[in-house]
Amino acid sequence: MDSVTEQAGHCDNLEELSPIQLLEVINQEDAKVAQAVATAVPNIAHFVEQLVLRMKRGGRLFYIGAGTSGRLGILDASECPPTFGVPHDWVIGLIAGGDHAIRKAVEFAEDDPNQAWITLKAYDLTANDCVVGIAASGTTPYVIGGVSQAGKQGLLTACITCNTGSPLAKAVDHPIEVVVGPEVITGSTRMKAGTAQKMVLNMISTTAMVQLGRIKGNRMVDMQLSNAKLVERGTKMIMEALHLNENMAKKLLLEFGSVRSVLNNYQPNGK
Repeated sequence: MDSVTEQAGHCDNLEELSPIQLLEVINQEDAKVAQAVATAVPNIAHFVEQLVLRMKRGGRLFYIGAGTSGRLGILDASECPPTFGVPHDWVIGLIAGGDHAIRKAVEFAEDDPNQAWITLKAYDLTANDCVVGIAASGTTPYVIGGVSQAGKQGLLTACITCNTGSPLAKAVDHPIEVVVGPEVITGSTRMKAGTAQKMVLNMISTTAMVQLGRIKGNRMVDMQLSNAKLVERGTKMIMEALHLNENMAKKLLLEFGSVRSVLNNYQPNGK
């Protein structure tokens, strides 16, 4: 029996549909994703609790995946430093075939069960590090091999997959299974499965960073001031928090370098 991610979609003869009909079919299928993710929230929470404990001891979070799954892991990892002001080595995304595979597929890279662990070992791993394998099918050798070796070395392991009872889920401490059903285009897991994976990755990294103190209230007080939009956003945060005018708030932001530094160190009237 085919895995869910390989089953034929519910709507056939797509080429006979008008653009609006196609869009409606895709949208109707996408609407199922959030509900599927909701069922996995308890398992996500169990993993994040253990992840945070290890990151507080200096551990790092690694994502490993191939194709779309690998790219989504890299995307989430790359957004953590600018959003939360953390070092680039706190969350690391790795893809089968190396960085070249971010833009162009590397043939058969996902079929090597040893490559992920070879790449991971170069990061001087410790028992506090955590590895999340991302594979919609739950059968990708690159991912299964990586998490299996990581687990044998005492690292915390988890996975994000869109099938139940997969080899990948059986190889990790914390399986996160988000079953979104067959894709509109059979087997094209960049669609619903990819959306589900992106949602779960957002949930993992965001919840972990909040728990690690990188958010104040609901504000990105540690965000990097890498463009004018973010400087403006930070200025507004300071204006609201300290009841200052825009010029003063912006001056302080640029002087102290982050919203958090201003809030922690600014003393009105030199007090």
